[in-house]
Formats: sequence, C-alpha cells, structure tokens
Amino acid sequence: MILITNGRLVTEDGILTGYDLCIEGDEIKAVVKKGTLTPEEGWELVDVNNAIVSPGFVDIHADYIEQMAAPRPTSIFDFNICIREVEKILINSGITTMFHSLSLCGEDEFMSKPIRYSENVKRLIDIIDRTHNSRHLIRHRFHARLEIDNLKAVDSLKQYIRDNKVHMLSFMDHSPGQGQYRDLEVYRRTIKGYRRLSEEKIEELIESSRQKERLTTDILVEIAELAVEKGIAIASHDDDSVEKLELVKGFGTSISEFPITLEVARKASQMGMHVIAGAPNVLLGGSHSGNLSAAEAIINNTVDILCSDYYPAALLHGVFILHRKYQLDLGRMFNLVTINPARAVKLDHLIGSIKAGKKADLLIIEELEEEFPVITGVYVDGKLVSKTNYRR
Repeated sequence: MILITNGRLVTEDGILTGYDLCIEGDEIKAVVKKGTLTPEEGWELVDVNNAIVSPGFVDIHADYIEQMAAPRPTSIFDFNICIREVEKILINSGITTMFHSLSLCGEDEFMSKPIRYSENVKRLIDIIDRTHNSRHLIRHRFHARLEIDNLKAVDSLKQYIRDNKVHMLSFMDHSPGQGQYRDLEVYRRTIKGYRRLSEEKIEELIESSRQKERLTTDILVEIAELAVEKGIAIASHDDDSVEKLELVKGFGTSISEFPITLEVARKASQMGMHVIAGAPNVLLGGSHSGNLSAAEAIINNTVDILCSDYYPAALLHGVFILHRKYQLDLGRMFNLVTINPARAVKLDHLIGSIKAGKKADLLIIEELEEEFPVITGVYVDGKLVSKTNYRR
C-alpha cells in the first residue's frame, strides 16, 4: 500500500485539498479525508508537500516517435533504441499513455521522409505492439493516420486492424486547397520551407496533387466499419466545413482533429464529437499554419482535448499557460490532457482520472520559484517509474 498525503489532487470535478490518495497494487484504492487512514506496517507514506497530484497524461496524437527514429531525413536509428529512449522522454513529460501517430501516406510533396516508407512504418507498428507486451514504462498504443490518396495502404491497414495493432484511426487529406492548406498561400510558404522550388514547380505540385486518385467514400466506410467492430475510435483530420463533419460523422467518426475554424470546431462539439487541438498551438500563441487558435477555441468551450502533436513538453506547459495567462480553471485544463482524451479513445474506465478502481497512473507536479511547472514523480500501474530532485 502507498499513501500519498499533503497533495492537491486533480479530479474530474476539480482540485481537492485535505485528502489522501491510497494505492494498492496497480490501482487507486481510495481517496479519503486526510487522516482517515493510518499507515500500517509495510505501507509507504509519500508526503508530496503541497504538490499537485494529477492523473497521467493521455496523448492521442503525436508523431514524436518519427522524430526520434529519424532526426534527419536520411538518418534512421535502430527502432529498439528509439522506442526505449522515447518512452523515457515521454514519461518525464507526464505522458503515461501514448498513441504513437504513424502516417500511412503516399508521396510527400514537402520532403522525402524515409521513416514514412511502408516498410519502416510496419517495423515501427510491430515494435510498438511488442514493447507494450514486454517490459515498458508507459502504455504504448498505435494511432493509424491514413492519407486518403494512399490507395496501396488499404489492405495493410485492414490487416493491422484485424491483428489488434490499431487503437485509433484517422483519415487525413493534406492536399492543397482544403483542410490545413485551404489557403494556398500558406501551402506555398510551407513547401518553400522544406524545398527550394521555383514558383512554376510549386504550381505544378499543386495541380498534380489535385489530380491524384483518392480513396472512395465506400472504401473509407469499409475501413471504418472494420474499426468500429474492433471498438477503435475514429477521427477526421483538419475539418474545414460543416459538410465534411456531416460526411465523416455518418461512418462512425467521433473525433475531430484540428478543425480549421472556430465555427467548424463549435459545430463538431455540438454534434457530440470530441474536438482536438495541439498543445504547441497554445505555447506558440496560435496555429503555425494560420488556422484555429487553440486557446481561443478552449475559451469558447469548443475544444475538449489537447495533444502534444510533435512536442511532448507542450501538454504540461499548455495546461499552466491556459490557467495563468487566460485565467481558465486549472482542473478543467487538466481534463484536456487526462480524462477527456481517455474518453475519446474509450479507455476512461481504466485511466484518465483519480478515482477508486482505476489504474494508478499519477504525476507529482511541483513548481519552481519562477512558477515553472516540473514533474518530480511519475507512477504507472502503481509503480514509481521516475523521480526527479531539483537542487538549490
């Protein structure tokens, strides 16, 4: 038994003070008034000295593993080393459950990314699955991101779903003139950041992308039905219109990732969808693509989930920036990275909140003198997997 005392406990309904948290085995045993339980022989008493005690973060969209595996386009490191080093970084960013978001994409106009070649994606999928079923620090899951112009990936994706290796599915379309790149000038600036191309060549790429064959609605419905049968949450990506929301909602989509405008985000929320924004958007003060401001959407109650996207530390700092800069309730901001994403991927019966019977995935969060939040302890399944001591 572990008894955590003198903490500010982050619950689904707010932050509790004057309560103790009891862990037994891999689960939360009880949350009780301070002093109700007297530690017995063999118990471990953990005094967190007024630190915040939060559920572990649940990150359902992040391609950080790609960056670690291939920090340079032509430098691909051993995937076994990669995943073990990734989880050490994630755990110290507070992420105890990660949905590694791997792209099943065809030709990439922006730059050559060998890490996204089908053979490398397959190896990563297999190692994510294998790591989760061996000794590990965090809960590893696979979020399959299907680019809808990748006709060759359909059969492989179906097999991954049948083999229970997919835990979330999203349909993506990054072609210019819609979605993230509905503003073609943003697309032009972005591609120039990756490649040195003439204006003529860029226009050729735009036209070529528009002419690409894409998966039919019937095929997308077929994939979605297979996912629904397996209880897999389905997301739509870069929603830019109410019409698109209505289309994707029709074949079982329950998550809207990175809606482009506040109007679309609001409509998705009204339709009962979970709505995701990137935590880096909060840190940067807005979208790097000139689209929806995450902070604005959260203030307007149209976004209920934050993901780290590509920067793991953004979850912790995003929560505190939203609280301090925008005066938003801290408990509600924690819900954006804990219980809300857990609900979206149908894991809220196991993780995402401090409640008796749930897995003891917990963070001890302190603040340095300059009000800088730091994670000094991480428990997963009731085991202390990381501890950090800051010196004076």
